[in-house]
Amino acid sequence: MGIIDELSSYPPRYGPEWGSGGIFGLKYNKGVLYYTVAFEAEAYFLSEDSERVYGFEHVGPEPTSGGDTYNASEVVDEFIYFGGWVHAPAVYEGKRDGKSTIAFYNKYSHVHVYDVDNDEVRLLWKETIGKRDQWAGEVSNIIYDPIGDRLLLSRLDGHENLGVYSLSRDGKELQRVSDVPSLKGVLVKEYACFDSSTPYLGISPESGLRGIQALDLVTNKLESYPIKDYSAISKDGFGVFAPITGTMCSAYGRIFTFVRGGLVISDIFSEEHLFIRLFDFMSGYAPQRTVALPLGGGVLVAYNAYTHGILRSFSDEEAYMRERLDRVVGPTVLLYITPPTMRIVGAFGARITSMERVGEHLLLGTCTMANLGALNASPVDAGHKEILPVRIDSILGSRGTPVEFNVPGSFIMDLPFGGIPLYGYKYPRIIIRCSKENELEIYEYTASLDKEDPERDNVSLSEGRNVIELTSYRGILSFRLTKPDEKAKIRISLE
Repeated sequence: MGIIDELSSYPPRYGPEWGSGGIFGLKYNKGVLYYTVAFEAEAYFLSEDSERVYGFEHVGPEPTSGGDTYNASEVVDEFIYFGGWVHAPAVYEGKRDGKSTIAFYNKYSHVHVYDVDNDEVRLLWKETIGKRDQWAGEVSNIIYDPIGDRLLLSRLDGHENLGVYSLSRDGKELQRVSDVPSLKGVLVKEYACFDSSTPYLGISPESGLRGIQALDLVTNKLESYPIKDYSAISKDGFGVFAPITGTMCSAYGRIFTFVRGGLVISDIFSEEHLFIRLFDFMSGYAPQRTVALPLGGGVLVAYNAYTHGILRSFSDEEAYMRERLDRVVGPTVLLYITPPTMRIVGAFGARITSMERVGEHLLLGTCTMANLGALNASPVDAGHKEILPVRIDSILGSRGTPVEFNVPGSFIMDLPFGGIPLYGYKYPRIIIRCSKENELEIYEYTASLDKEDPERDNVSLSEGRNVIELTSYRGILSFRLTKPDEKAKIRISLE
């Protein structure tokens, strides 16, 4: 039996936190598959003839919860490095008037190493600030520096000690490289490149990616490449609301940063950025808490349907956020990018939290539940999680997976929306039920790595049902209503 035959699913179990975590950090190295199941705080190391489960007991006493929710893992020779955060022990404070919380006194950021040859787990570093309502920046990404033989850590999710840090491989020396919060990072030539982002503020104008910071691994000099105006770098000529950083990949000598609302492609050598609007519905639909995987020379990434949520709101602000985050506008899609084209190659449920290639299969970590916010904590991880093996040839050969997106007019008003790749579809259409006469602007562009002027068409809309066939288009389409229509109902159907 191989590792594929040993994979398990994980139903809801004890794991005090908010909503559900997922399966994170998937890495396959020298016959061993690593992943962490969150929020249960269990790290698995599977081989063909053994299974080891580590419960983060090196961090602190049970009951533990958490582990990793951003895919902070890296492989160097026979070592698998994995980081994240963990409650040790978890302090669930119970319910009061329907409100439930967890104290963060014992929430630790951490980095571990697993020695494949010796089947040994060691704690390299941990940190807590010991406060009830705040926590130290979680470790959300690990890059190996092959020149300095060190680990570079991204830290954005938290209240203190955010930025980019350098950790020696023995865990004895930690140094701050940058105080600008970073969620992800990748290597481009001899540069370690990280996002420059705001700490997570929800879906607000202040949230999101503000540029790239690049560390020269030869000179140790840090350079910044800010994004000043998204509309100036956008393929369709418009800005984007709350481009919250999700995941990142390096390809074609550039940095691919996937954000809520699209993709930013950054070239630090020409000091240029390019924004491609993708699946922008002014909602929680986003490439968050997932990975972008180099595959076949291209990039495979998931845009998740239900990453964050608020099941019960206790303020007007939370009610607004709940409407945006809990509205499932479409399925999770796998997007395969090979400039100048990109295509949808799969449709799935709530979330794809991690991906890794093992032989002829792509392993997808999936979860049925969002990571919740507000006063919605629970002693139980609420999601059903599994590792789903999918044959790679079925992914790369896929064309025209049927999907549909439903968007309320109150979400998009007169802002640009969509960014829908049409490659492989025979019968794409957009159906709009209007409460008044209006006009739809259609913008067509490609996934080329260069700035381009979009093709633009205008379509008149009457009150009632309007069906616009999109069969004459072949690229990526974004849309805009010239007048806000809060009562409009929009369906984008791809067959």
